[in-house]
Amino acid sequence: MAKLHLHLVSDSTGETLESIVKAGVAQFEGVEPIKHFWPMVRSEGHLDRVVEEIAKRPGLVIYTLVNGKVRARLEMRMRAMDLPHVSALDPVMDGLSRVLGQAASSRPGRQHMMDAAYFARVDAIQFTIAHDDGQNWDEWDEADILLAGVSRSSKTPTSIYLANRGFKVANIPLVPESPPPMDLFALTRPLVVGLTAAPDRLIQIRRNRLLTLGGAPETDYVDPEAVARELAFARRLFADHGWPVIDVTRRSIEETAAAIINLHQKRAESGPVPA
Repeated sequence: MAKLHLHLVSDSTGETLESIVKAGVAQFEGVEPIKHFWPMVRSEGHLDRVVEEIAKRPGLVIYTLVNGKVRARLEMRMRAMDLPHVSALDPVMDGLSRVLGQAASSRPGRQHMMDAAYFARVDAIQFTIAHDDGQNWDEWDEADILLAGVSRSSKTPTSIYLANRGFKVANIPLVPESPPPMDLFALTRPLVVGLTAAPDRLIQIRRNRLLTLGGAPETDYVDPEAVARELAFARRLFADHGWPVIDVTRRSIEETAAAIINLHQKRAESGPVPA
């Protein structure tokens, strides 16, 4: 594995840089990134101390600095040290500036301001946690999205991911011996999405779960015939009510969530949803 020192220099928390670097490094094989985080760099004095540390472990410097003097000083020092350096957001900001016909404001960390969207996201997370695993079903009509599926079909992690994107999500496990409340079939506001998975993959996940909990290794929970009945029951429900279905067998949580968001957007574009 080739080791690469990555210095992430930011005048804010550095979360944006970390996401960009994570996505970028994932495209390269055989690389072991060694990340050095330098957040809240807002003065030339602070920058000089950071540069001293960078010099001890030379590598690629990636930065988001809106203060012109601090940025210019970093670029000057990097050129003098012959170190590669990249301003991560320049192409995006340049494109937005051209399209909008205005210059960007030079305010560090503005994306982290606690505006209405921030509080809406917090509210979505609280709602989603309170409506996990079929809880508080009498409030399901307040949800934006409802996920239905058999046990271990990624309902909870997908719900939490969507909540972090600002969606109020409820989820319900589908069990043939315990049909869901009739209120589920009368919902008008939420987008109801069915999640399913290949039987062998589901059994593997469930076995791992049982091992983690120290449970009995052989139960109906992992019996192939019982699992097949569960999945058939879920598929009938999905088909009978016309709910879109996503097979999560080969999807990451992020991919599943992206597909659900796409469905939600298409539904919103087709017309208002009754309150």
